Amino acid sequence: MSLHLSNVILHQLSKNDQDELMVNYRSESLVNDSSTENLVAELHRVFHSKAGKGFGCFQSDSEFQIWLNELQRGELNFYDFSQKCAVRLKEELAKYPFADEGILVFAEYQSLATDYLFVGILPLNQSLKVTEGLDISATDYLDINKMDIAARIDLSVYEADKESNRYLSYIKGRVGRKVADFFLDFLQAEVGLDSKQQNQVLMQALDDFCTDAKLEKQEVNEYKKQVYEYCNGQIKAGEEVEIRELSGELPPSPSGASFLEFTQEQGYGLEESFPADRGLVRKLTKYVGAGGGLNVSFDSLLLGERIFYDPETDTLTIKGTPPNLRDQLTRNR
Repeated sequence: MSLHLSNVILHQLSKNDQDELMVNYRSESLVNDSSTENLVAELHRVFHSKAGKGFGCFQSDSEFQIWLNELQRGELNFYDFSQKCAVRLKEELAKYPFADEGILVFAEYQSLATDYLFVGILPLNQSLKVTEGLDISATDYLDINKMDIAARIDLSVYEADKESNRYLSYIKGRVGRKVADFFLDFLQAEVGLDSKQQNQVLMQALDDFCTDAKLEKQEVNEYKKQVYEYCNGQIKAGEEVEIRELSGELPPSPSGASFLEFTQEQGYGLEESFPADRGLVRKLTKYVGAGGGLNVSFDSLLLGERIFYDPETDTLTIKGTPPNLRDQLTRNR
């Protein structure tokens, strides 16, 4: 991975005897070497792979934004920037029940010609190690894969377009922890691009496009398969869905209108690009549902062929079960 590291520093969040959250400040930034580059590269990879991220932008009175601007103008050094932010983060985090201990990371770096600022809290866990004398001792390690309190600012987009609603991204975290609320409060930011809503609108626009074109079932399935393959390819490549590019992959309607022209004429309000939602994209070629001890998933092509649904009785009929399922059912009659 091509990554150029500019600055990185760690501070530690811990609780004192009164269970109050404290910050143990490192005295200076870390040296830029292979270890710190590997750390930031792993942070970048894990953050990028996290599903369901939120997007936003700074409020006009954001202190974090003021400090960031001062940092970029050279009026504030990276160490002082990290200290100011750490104080603010501690004050905000103390308001929430998930005020965890951990390692606070600030990193400024460039990856694939894009500049980023990363802020996150990494869980610090214990494990065992074998010493040179073959003894067993405890050791602490950073559980990067488990991080769910982190945000990243695309500095390149921020510099080019401060009116953008998506230069800031953050991990939404586990349900019930309100991690998203915390990070928005800490950064004094507001929700911007809703990528899941954009994906839902894309799916609706595709359904409407197929209906408007009066396509046969087989043609509809082929359209959806092409959209699935494009979106899935973008997910694997770490790229976003580009509506113009997607439209170029699809054949026009019988009237000659492209998918892009259709979405623009009908006013769907789709952004030019946005991250694909893996769960919604999957439903382009599959019917998926779970509940009440039942988990059902099948290719959409099978509906009306081997699988039939009666909405009046809410009954799903399957003709021809998978061999391994049939074997289990036969043995346990």
